[in-house]
Amino acid sequence: MSENGIAQNTARHGSFRSCAATHAGTANRMNEDAYVNRPDLGLWAVADGAGGHASGEIASAEVATILQSIDPGLSASEMLIEVRSRLEATHARLHTEASRHGAMVATTVVVLMARDDHFACLWAGDSRAYLLRGQALTRITRDHSLVQVLVENGTISEAEAARHPQANVITRAVGADIDLLELDKRTGQLQAGDRLLLCSDGLSKTLPEELLAELLSGDDETAAERLVTAALMAKVSDNVTVVTIDFGAGG
Repeated sequence: MSENGIAQNTARHGSFRSCAATHAGTANRMNEDAYVNRPDLGLWAVADGAGGHASGEIASAEVATILQSIDPGLSASEMLIEVRSRLEATHARLHTEASRHGAMVATTVVVLMARDDHFACLWAGDSRAYLLRGQALTRITRDHSLVQVLVENGTISEAEAARHPQANVITRAVGADIDLLELDKRTGQLQAGDRLLLCSDGLSKTLPEELLAELLSGDDETAAERLVTAALMAKVSDNVTVVTIDFGAGG
């Protein structure tokens, strides 16, 4: 842990170098975020215990644990199937537990899998994935949230969404009160020099995308810490977690 209280983790394998950083935020609350940083598996994830629900930290930690324990050596298609299967099984287990105890135990999740120069992203909730190519930042994911629906309906603007009183209401989560977990998927091809970002909404609701792009830029290993530090300087009240993944063709 660095002097500013940011917990960090850096790893390398093959063509991938990745860094993770997390902090509880400035509101003196428990950190309900969890992450996976496993370039040796070609697997990264961020999970954010659903705000306002009891034991969100249990749900996010369980998701991180079941992904961390995936066996190495799987093909790309096998990895995709395994991640889906484990998330669906965790959802069913948390959903059953919530029904038994009468308290929801849920978490968002965004997972990135990469093999060679291709990636696949799965997600549920409003934790996000971005791709920085050159100076252009592209959002890979679409939030499963009430405000995203309002933005798409033209009811509010993107700028208004982050400040909306129901900005924390998500429509999908692992462990949510639905029988089957629905995960969105997006795939793409990587180019040498690409940098990917996974983050909890503590980052994306605090810093504008123009600043995210600026802070992500630069050929160094401090981008994850820079992003979390910037969120803290902006007085982020929520937990904030970041994973950056750099791709260099040929390793």
